[in-house]
Parts: sequence; structure tokens; C-alpha cells
Amino acid sequence: QVQLVESGGGSVQAGGSLRLSCAASGYTYSMYCMGWFRQAPGKEREGVAVLATVGTTTVYADSVKGRFTISQDNAKNTLYLQMNSLKPEDTAMYYCAASNFLACIDGPQVVRRVFNYWGQGTQVTVSS
Repeated sequence: QVQLVESGGGSVQAGGSLRLSCAASGYTYSMYCMGWFRQAPGKEREGVAVLATVGTTTVYADSVKGRFTISQDNAKNTLYLQMNSLKPEDTAMYYCAASNFLACIDGPQVVRRVFNYWGQGTQVTVSS
């Protein structure tokens, strides 16, 4: 079983930066996909950035392209999300997710249903 724990969230002003971390424990060798999702009040959980480890493919939501960067430190079993130029609309609960299935990315789309491990989330609040 894989356990994911997010950290690094907080409150920042618009234009600021945060780096989220996701520490993975347990059997992680078969985690072919890892990613970040977010959910704002009243909205569905949406994919923010996903990394497919086998093909080293990344997919970003259009709203965060050029501002967010997903990365992974295999030695530390840690996933990161560097968030720059934050906007108030980035305010949400951010979740780390992982999948031991290969098809987490379909072209430019994130296949959310294949992610079978989830963290409890870390809150990001961006004020004007």
C-alpha cells in the first residue's frame, strides 16, 4: 500500500510562490504516474499537473502552464509542485495522487480515474 502526505501549503499574496511536497511511503516502485490535483469550493477536483514516470511525460492544466512545475525526486520518494506567480483563482485544496496504472495521460488529458492513491490535501490560499 502507498501512503501520500502533502505539505507546503499556506497563504500567500497574489504573485507569490509556494512549493508543495508530497512524501510517498510504502511500495512505490510500481507508481507509474504521479500528479497534483486541486479542488475549490463548489467545483470538481481537477488535474493540475501530472508526471508519467515511464515516459517522463508531463501534462499541465492550461491555467497553470508557464507558472507551475511538477518534478520528482526518486531518491527521496517525493513529488513537488513549484507554483509561481500565484493568482487568487489558484486558491484550492491541493491533492497529491499516484497511480500504478500506465494510462494516466491520454494526449493532453489527465485520466483522473486511474489514480488510485490520494493524499489528504494541503490548502493553498492566494489573496489579492
